Amino acid sequence: MSVAINSDVGEGFGAWGPADEGPLLDQVTAANVACGFHAGDPDILRRTCEASAARGVAIGAQVSYRDLAGFGRRFIDVPPATLVNELLYQMGALEVFARLAGSRVSYVKAHGALYNTAAHHGGHAAALVEAVARYDRSLPLLCQPRTEVWSRAVQAGLCPLAEGFADRGYTDEGLLVARSQPGALITDPEEAARRAVRMAESGTVTSVTGRTVRIAPDGGAVAAVCVHSDTPGAVAIAAAVRAGLASAGIEVGVPCAPSAGSRDLAEATVRP
Repeated sequence: MSVAINSDVGEGFGAWGPADEGPLLDQVTAANVACGFHAGDPDILRRTCEASAARGVAIGAQVSYRDLAGFGRRFIDVPPATLVNELLYQMGALEVFARLAGSRVSYVKAHGALYNTAAHHGGHAAALVEAVARYDRSLPLLCQPRTEVWSRAVQAGLCPLAEGFADRGYTDEGLLVARSQPGALITDPEEAARRAVRMAESGTVTSVTGRTVRIAPDGGAVAAVCVHSDTPGAVAIAAAVRAGLASAGIEVGVPCAPSAGSRDLAEATVRP
């Protein structure tokens, strides 16, 4: 069993944002790099790619609605065809800097409102899937099983990877609690580590109402665990998650395309 530990990085703009994300990148295996639409600018993209590549951390395109003012956390009712082009634009921008750093974009993940919206919005889920397919259909797409985007990714022949969130609360439906609601954030490192281990071992998590919820594909496993860089104490949380997984005998690695057997499991999870 191998699980990627990923975090959202490069989320600054101009003079704003973290000056040094090295300590966080030392703990994770995959960097979800902001591509300029919710955060990030050319200097930050290049610096973040270089810091990630130097550590052997996988570089992922974290694509978003065009929403710098709202940090990508607001729904934007953009036409799906335009959204496809905006997502391709972001992937291409990051690819240039990843290649200059001696790496490449090796997976895709939506950010914020787009991630949550694509779970149920057919048009925007389809746009996300189409953008990945047109860019490079071999790239894994981090998302949640039993969602619209997961179903469409499988139908398109892409490689969806199930993602869990060590630092976020879950609803009874297996989706993320809105940040404005109680229980949205998990800030205790040991609790986050326990949740990550449980996700990796059983594919389940306890919701905010106390129910056991499956967040892995039916018959499959969680492939990646996220710790958000803007969660208070993110470095300590990521370190605890990594140590907890190691103590449980769970290897950490980079997001990678599933095997044929894993693809069969993914297809079995498509909603009817």
